[in-house]
Amino acid sequence: MPTQSFAFANQKGGVGKTTTVVSLAACLADAGKRVLVVDFDPQANATSGLGQEKLEGHSVYDALLNGQPLTALVRQTGFPNLDLIPSEEDLAAAEVDVPRAERFLERFKMAIEPIKASGVYDFIFVDCPPSLGILTMNALVGVDRICIALQCEYYALEGLTVILRVVEHLRSSGANPALDVEGIVMTMFDSRTNLAHQVVEEVRKHFADKVFKTVIPRTVRLSEAPSFGKPIIHYDKHSAGATAYTALAKEFLKRQEAAEKLATAAAAAAPAVVEPATAIAPAVPPPDSTAV
Repeated sequence: MPTQSFAFANQKGGVGKTTTVVSLAACLADAGKRVLVVDFDPQANATSGLGQEKLEGHSVYDALLNGQPLTALVRQTGFPNLDLIPSEEDLAAAEVDVPRAERFLERFKMAIEPIKASGVYDFIFVDCPPSLGILTMNALVGVDRICIALQCEYYALEGLTVILRVVEHLRSSGANPALDVEGIVMTMFDSRTNLAHQVVEEVRKHFADKVFKTVIPRTVRLSEAPSFGKPIIHYDKHSAGATAYTALAKEFLKRQEAAEKLATAAAAAAPAVVEPATAIAPAVPPPDSTAV
């Protein structure tokens, strides 16, 4: 199976997006999958959440603007099978500088392609900033699919409509015709409130199978883990948060396996392309030299 890339996006901050990137990536890595996290957010929360220091000049900025190979930025996190391309605050300047570059919407697509083509990783997760600016647009043009972390609150529904409209626009405009929604992850679920249950029910009613069955609870341990620079399964593997993200990882892998089987079946069912036969001109006999 070729490397699959996913952007985790939501223009609303504080919805558990980065927690989902770090936690899901760590669970998949723990299951033996090779995962690369690309921190595309100048806040660099995914970087610190994986125990890495924010260092000046260590972000995708030069890769987007100056053609620096992204492979030069890859760091081992210390967690098996899990690597990171970090971020830092200066990446914010890309929102101003990238639109001045040629093919500005494709800068990340061009930068990440060698890593995807290498097949080193099973999955690439891009943690987008909480906005629909140029960095998020670059991420969405450069990946295969988008995952949306959605907080179980009313205003999250309005934000979901906006981001889905953006996805449709990128498809229809030709910027990324194959872009699709991998799934919606319901986060910060508080089972004690009726509103949380109503939001989950409403989202599932409208988006059906696009919504992951696993719901991520709001827990203290999930909030604590980033301050220790550890994903939840390495901070407290017996916590409710770790259990939820482990279940999400299993569900995520089942979706990938199903998609791969579907693609294989479609390829097998496709009619073979028959090359047209090349017409061969009849041989012309040599002239008879005895003819008068």
